[in-house]
Amino acid sequence: MRKLLPAALATLTILAMAATGAAAEDRCRVMDPTGTPLNVRAVPNGAIVGALPNGVLVSIREMADDANGKPWAFIARYDNGQPIGWVFREFIACF
Repeated sequence: MRKLLPAALATLTILAMAATGAAAEDRCRVMDPTGTPLNVRAVPNGAIVGALPNGVLVSIREMADDANGKPWAFIARYDNGQPIGWVFREFIACF
């Protein structure tokens, strides 16, 4: 019974993340096809609070759709986990 507990907890955690859409993608790169810096926003499709050049490594911490159904990702720095903000999901390539 005790050997099953860690496996059961791991399975529940994975299921909970999938159900909430909280599964993070670890290694991603900013890939804005326009060649301009990618706008970073305070909330999905909200006020611009900064910008990131193409090539910056990030990780996705959360995903959400805006009122128009467009996908957004809350990202953090890949190297140290420092939160950055919300970016348009289609301009982030994960690998």
